[in-house]
Amino acid sequence: MGTRFIGNSGKILVRAPNWIGDAVMCTPALGALRGAFPSAQIVVAANPAVCELLSPHPFCDSVIVFDKRGAHKGVAGLVRFSLRLAAERFDLAILFQNAIEAAIIAVLAGIKQRAGYSTDGRRLLLTHAVRVSGQALRLHHTRYYLEMLAGLGIAPAGFATRLECTTQELEWAAGVLGPGRWAAINPGAAFGSAKRWSPERFAQVGDALATGFGYKVLLVGGPGEAAIGAQISSKMREAPLNMTGATSIRQLMALLSRVELAVTNDSGPMHIAAAFDRSVVALFGPTDHRVTSPLCSKMFLVRKDTECAPCHQRECPRDHRCMADISVEDVLGGVEALVRGK
Repeated sequence: MGTRFIGNSGKILVRAPNWIGDAVMCTPALGALRGAFPSAQIVVAANPAVCELLSPHPFCDSVIVFDKRGAHKGVAGLVRFSLRLAAERFDLAILFQNAIEAAIIAVLAGIKQRAGYSTDGRRLLLTHAVRVSGQALRLHHTRYYLEMLAGLGIAPAGFATRLECTTQELEWAAGVLGPGRWAAINPGAAFGSAKRWSPERFAQVGDALATGFGYKVLLVGGPGEAAIGAQISSKMREAPLNMTGATSIRQLMALLSRVELAVTNDSGPMHIAAAFDRSVVALFGPTDHRVTSPLCSKMFLVRKDTECAPCHQRECPRDHRCMADISVEDVLGGVEALVRGK
C-alpha cells in the first residue's frame, strides 16, 4: 500500500497522541511519513500542549489545535472542529491516537482515506485499518507507532526521537542558564503520583549533583508541579534554579536541550531530554520500562523488581514500594555510571 494511498502532492492530517511523552515517541513515525511523502503537506492535529511541542518541527508543516477543554468541548465542539478540518480538504488521515473519537472526526471532516490501528471499536470507520497484534502491544511505543505504518506499507526512516528548538529559544535558554555544567531534575509526572519519587530524595540527589559532580542544578516541571519544585528547593543546601511551573513547553524544551544530564521520573520531560540526546537517569516504578524507556545514547534505568509492578495505576493503592524502594544511592549510582563512564 504505502505511497499508493495518494500522490506526493497530497495533504495529510496526522492525529497525534495526547500525552507529551507519547507525542515525542511518535516523532520517528512522523519522520517515516515525511520520508514516504516528501512533497506532501503534513498537518498535525493535537491538544494545545502537543501542538506547542511540535510547532515548529521538521517532520510537519503546521499544526491545528484541538482543544477539548475549550473551543472544542462537547459534541458541538467536536462537530465544529470537524468542519474546520473539512475546509482543509485533506486527502489522508493518519490516526496515531487510538480513540474512536479520532476516527469519528476524520469521517465528519470528509477525509476519504483514514488509516490507523483498529482499536476502540473503530475498524468500520477506517478505510485502512491495521490490526493490533499482541506483539505490537509489547513493543516500545516508538516501534508501536512505526508498526502501524508498516501495516500500511510505510517503512521507517529512523528510530531516534527528535525535537528542535529555534535559534531564539536556544538564545533565551542560554541567557537563563548562563555558563557552567547543568543537570536537570524533573520530579513530577502528569500521569499521577504513582510515578513520582520522593521530593526529599530528589533534594538529596540535587545536593550531591552540586557538591559531588560539580553541576549547577535546574528544577523543571509543569504548572501543576510548582509545589513539588518549591519543596525540593527548600530542602536543598545548594540552591537550585527552580523553573518548575515557570516555563512554556517550548521554553522547557530549550532548557533541557542545554543541560548535560537529566534525573527524572518516567514523564514527558524525560522523553524531551532524550530527544535532545541528553544523558538521562530514569526512575521507573508503576510503568513498563520496556515500552516507555527514554531513547538516548546514554541512559541509566533505575527500578526495583516488585511483584505488583508494572501496574500502570495513577495512584498507588498500596505502599508505593516500586518507587519507595529506590534509594538515593541507587540514583547516584546511575549518575556515576553515566558521568564517570563506570
